Amino acid sequence: MSVEVAILGATGYTGAELIRLLDVHPHFEIEHLAAFSQAGKQVSEVLPSIGSQSANMTLAKADDVIPESVALVFTALPHAAAAKSVKKALDAGKKVVDLSADFRHPSLTNYKDAYGLEHPFPELLKNCVYGLTEHARADVAKTNLVANPGCYPTSVLLPLLPLLKEKLIDTTSIIIDAKSGASGAGRAAKTGLLYCEINESLAAYGLPKHRHAWEMEEWCKTYTGQDVHVRFVPHIIPMSRGMLSTIHLSGTKCDQWHSILSQVYKNEPFVNILPLGTMPSTGAVKGSNRCDIGVVALSETEAVVVSCIDNLLKGASGQAIQNANVMFGFSEVEGLSVSASWP
Repeated sequence: MSVEVAILGATGYTGAELIRLLDVHPHFEIEHLAAFSQAGKQVSEVLPSIGSQSANMTLAKADDVIPESVALVFTALPHAAAAKSVKKALDAGKKVVDLSADFRHPSLTNYKDAYGLEHPFPELLKNCVYGLTEHARADVAKTNLVANPGCYPTSVLLPLLPLLKEKLIDTTSIIIDAKSGASGAGRAAKTGLLYCEINESLAAYGLPKHRHAWEMEEWCKTYTGQDVHVRFVPHIIPMSRGMLSTIHLSGTKCDQWHSILSQVYKNEPFVNILPLGTMPSTGAVKGSNRCDIGVVALSETEAVVVSCIDNLLKGASGQAIQNANVMFGFSEVEGLSVSASWP
């Protein structure tokens, strides 16, 4: 079975990764690539990394009509810009995986607090599924609209949710110290991302409350029924890709947390619970759709959990394809790798 696909926002880092992965996917076939400022150019002019037939395609305008033959649309557009394109695609009968933040919040209040905007299409939220695949695949399989989770929330929710469901965590004392490569800020030119600005430097940002904190808290409550407060401090580090979240937790039975996570994820191809006491690294997951999780109990009541992903793959494009596979009934691992590029 072949499914024709469109990518809107094809020239950013997540769009480029979607092209790279879909070019070798056994079922998805790229039919339409679109962008804003780069419309009218050949893909090869904008994305020199692409060496397949997709390199010869001409980029359409982001708001051009999507070909009728397309059944699946990936929207890799900025928040606020994506919602209109998602609505048009759904109205045209397409399935959509949205990589922006526009449909990640069932709560309109949380969306406004996090992004400073009123949601333009709140009626679409009732049928949208938050695509943390390992915890939502049954719903993903039945929907036409998946909101792909943010990269930081993916790295945090995967280890947190099983422990919250067991009521083992003090929900008022969750401290997340997270670090991301510069690609997480997107491809647009920004002074703060110039080589001379970030090289040999480390900086926190997003305080007092980063927009992804609302996403983490909302989905912790949705999945577990518990009101959760996170103290989340992200940092940008001078590397291209990779994300490491160190989560400081208090609770009970901390010596059992490793075995609980191991049991929950034992059959999950893209979640890897490392041997007890072993810590993950960004290099070990780079280029893969894998999340590595390490657990160290400091005492009966305190523990550190470290979660590591490639922010452009499990944190964005890889998880988007994982969700698309589920939506169309394909094997979840099609077109995705559990192995990293090394070194």
